[in-house]
Amino acid sequence: MAKTLVIVESPAKAKTISKFLGRGYLVKSSMGHIRDLPKSQFGIDIENGFEPHYITIRGKGEIVKELRQAAQKTDKVLLAPDPDREGEAIAWHLQHLLGLPDGQCRIEFNEITRQAILEAIKKPRAIDQDRVAAQQARRVLDRLVGYKLSPLLWRKIKKGLSAGRVQSVAVRLIVDREREIQSFQPEEYWSLTAWLKGEEGPAFAAKLHKYRDEAVSIPNKEAMDRVLAALAGVPFKVVEVKKKERRKNPPAPFTTSTLQQEASRRLNFTTRRTMQVAQQLYEGVDLGPEWGRVGLITYIRTDSTRVAQVAQEEARHYLQEHFGPDYVPRERRQYSARKDNVQDAHEAIRPTSVGLDPESIKGYLTRDQYRLYALVWERFLASQMEAAVLDTVTLDIAAGEYLFRASGSVVKFPGFLKLYREDRDGEEGEKEERLPELVPGQILTLVSLDPKQHFTQPPPRYTEATLVKTMEELGIGRPSTYAPTIETILSRGYVVREQKQLVPTELGRVVVDLLKEHFPDIIDVEFTAHMEAKLDQIEEGRLSWRQVVEEFYLPFSRVLEQAEAKIGVIELPEEVSEEKCEICGRNLVVKQGRFGKFLACPGFPECRFTKPLLTAIGVSCPRCGGEVVERRSKKGRRFYSCRNYPQCDYISWDKPSESSCPRCGSRLVEKANRREVRLVCPQQGCGYEEKMPRQGEGQP
Repeated sequence: MAKTLVIVESPAKAKTISKFLGRGYLVKSSMGHIRDLPKSQFGIDIENGFEPHYITIRGKGEIVKELRQAAQKTDKVLLAPDPDREGEAIAWHLQHLLGLPDGQCRIEFNEITRQAILEAIKKPRAIDQDRVAAQQARRVLDRLVGYKLSPLLWRKIKKGLSAGRVQSVAVRLIVDREREIQSFQPEEYWSLTAWLKGEEGPAFAAKLHKYRDEAVSIPNKEAMDRVLAALAGVPFKVVEVKKKERRKNPPAPFTTSTLQQEASRRLNFTTRRTMQVAQQLYEGVDLGPEWGRVGLITYIRTDSTRVAQVAQEEARHYLQEHFGPDYVPRERRQYSARKDNVQDAHEAIRPTSVGLDPESIKGYLTRDQYRLYALVWERFLASQMEAAVLDTVTLDIAAGEYLFRASGSVVKFPGFLKLYREDRDGEEGEKEERLPELVPGQILTLVSLDPKQHFTQPPPRYTEATLVKTMEELGIGRPSTYAPTIETILSRGYVVREQKQLVPTELGRVVVDLLKEHFPDIIDVEFTAHMEAKLDQIEEGRLSWRQVVEEFYLPFSRVLEQAEAKIGVIELPEEVSEEKCEICGRNLVVKQGRFGKFLACPGFPECRFTKPLLTAIGVSCPRCGGEVVERRSKKGRRFYSCRNYPQCDYISWDKPSESSCPRCGSRLVEKANRREVRLVCPQQGCGYEEKMPRQGEGQP
């Protein structure tokens, strides 16, 4: 008979841990939370200090029964859910349901490896009541908002809506950004590039930098023409050459937020997909007979960049062996928190063993697991490497009263760049550009002047990556809430995902406007961040959870009462199309689904006819000359086809253009990334491509 029962929250975690413990241990799973507030009732006694009424979650009765029976047959029970607030709450509920005495029954670990589990078994502790209180405060606050405010939205707007402390602020950020984009007024400006040549080497670019030692502003073509006239026949002379060495330090190892951002940019993962795959890597993967089942990365919900010393030493040894001593810094790298509210209980997300390099275990991983593990592995090793060293050159070139500047850099020593280059939203990648050897006083040959018209651009829409980054910077939510928040606002129809951009729906705008007017605190960024800070203080034992909840609820309840009386029923206007329902003949209306807009019969539920809303893109079909339209797959992915389908079977995942390939005659398609849009020939083996001008750029 096993002497010790170990309870974790997931079967995969239980399976991995059971491999590390001997016959004296029985490892069982609670399958997540086993007690919670009831779904069909409010579940909070407001008059009795906001006392929550917990019940066993429906369907978990057999699991509780099984765990009780297992506990009765063992001498000791150890509770081992995740090392965070939710995990602590699960342990607390388990203690209550199993009738365990107060005492040292809680163990926690940051990684699921043999050494970490065996060490944790030796160090049981009492359940952290402050951490439980912080989770309980969050749960009660969310229930108060959800159960009191959501029904108001149902009555005033439509059923199925919800409001929440974090989700409503996230929707507001997206709505505010969209309105900022819509109200943006582009302004014209011009830039001037001089292509110059020294006595040797190719021509290089120098940008107009100053006029009479002041920053240059060229608002229109007339101003540019005056500059060009002033430069006619003027010699271009090198006045200063600045050379220096620049060190570029590696990025810190991943936190939850930065992992979600980088996986979105590099792997095109949603936050949900990132966390699902990361959870699999954390809980354990079977690596065959040599390694067995092992957790590959450390705990995945963290905002800390701290790394255990033993992991740093392992990384340094690996770098010494595989990259050489030049790539190992003299001192171990330490990364400090960028913000005040970091919970430093956990390490950064890192591989549990750098010896398990991605290529050596690729055969045991799914494609998604391999790609995400490789990202974590490379980022962590890079974070422990020596800085890159770049030789930079800046040339100041005088032309009359105008000053042009050219900058170039070359990598002198790659350092961490040999392994990893960080992506950043909206930023150009760092390119090597070697300038010719020039000296002050040298006269250059002007090859050409290249004036360009531009227009200022509105701020970009949020992507999941940039929304997570903004939420983290503003202190809204915590590592565990970023992905669920985004999923919620998408599923409620407040926001849709168009390619990678988050776009508010009319419903999202209406709800935000209502909350702004009547519940300004609920949707206020600073108020929400302040509440998150209070939850942190509860966890630290500095505040009472009941006091925090009371201070929130008393003013909230008064506002709720006033809003109920003031707000009338809000009708969401329907966009009526010219197309007729093929069943009943009514004019179809435009509806917003999870994957974008579609046409539906207004006679629902009596008539359930729907059809795709086809958007013409202004391009002719290369096969039949018909109109190319934008469509959506069943999973919401955008594609393009001929409006004459099925008579014409033209289809493309990439947006077609009107341009033809000069090599083979095929219709070119658009390929886009953050930095540029290219026209590419889709014909296999052709390889032709050309760069498209950016929006807001033009030729004179």
